[in-house]
Amino acid sequence: MTDEEADALDEKWTKDPPKPGQNGTGFFKRRNVAHMVAIDDISAKYLQSKVMASHKTPMEIIREMIQKEIATAV
Repeated sequence: MTDEEADALDEKWTKDPPKPGQNGTGFFKRRNVAHMVAIDDISAKYLQSKVMASHKTPMEIIREMIQKEIATAV
């Protein structure tokens, strides 16, 4: 993409931003992400290594970890 194309695209979306649909729009709505949290650097590196080894998304890995935690608590 050239600088001119990037500027034209930026201007288009600035002047006429996309309108949300009935159920919302965008990455977070499509992925059904309910919450966003911050994690420390060690946790992020651990999660990234699990992502690389398992070829799963961070959300899948976190979900599995939480489900295991819940299962052992019951």
